[in-house]
Amino acid sequence: MMSEELDPKVYPIGKVNRVEFTKEVLYRSIMMIEAAPVSLRKRLEQISDEDLELSYRDGGWSIRQIVHHVADSHMNMLMRFKLALTEENPTIKPYNQNLWAELPDYKLAVESSLFLFEGIQQRFSELLKVMSEADFKRTYIHPEYNKTYTLSEATQLYAWHGMHHIAQIEGIFK
Repeated sequence: MMSEELDPKVYPIGKVNRVEFTKEVLYRSIMMIEAAPVSLRKRLEQISDEDLELSYRDGGWSIRQIVHHVADSHMNMLMRFKLALTEENPTIKPYNQNLWAELPDYKLAVESSLFLFEGIQQRFSELLKVMSEADFKRTYIHPEYNKTYTLSEATQLYAWHGMHHIAQIEGIFK
């Protein structure tokens, strides 16, 4: 079987690699979750306001849109976790991330979204540290993909997601 050729501008760290969920995978995920906002803030401190309009590829989101997107995406993720931890296999509400990226608030300065991302990642990390093995087996339904996700899968996905977008931003300057 041929492996899929990935555009390195779109997937600079590859696609998410879901593996068996062990304590080591959880530890690695938490480290990525905690590192993402630190890396993002450090990178943003090194670029000008004009650079926020640069994109990682033709037709791709600008750095400004990516920063607002990670805040929105991870805010939704935290809500999905809370629903899955407090309800039995809830159906989550999907959203159109491309349409959200066109809303007026995506043109604002990035600091408010960076603060949101930092706070959400801190809360997410602390939540993961106290979740039980049974908690990670809890699920939610994503109706857009017609798929049931376990919280162990979602943990790996969102640990990857923040680093994925930071790598896209890094790629602009290489």
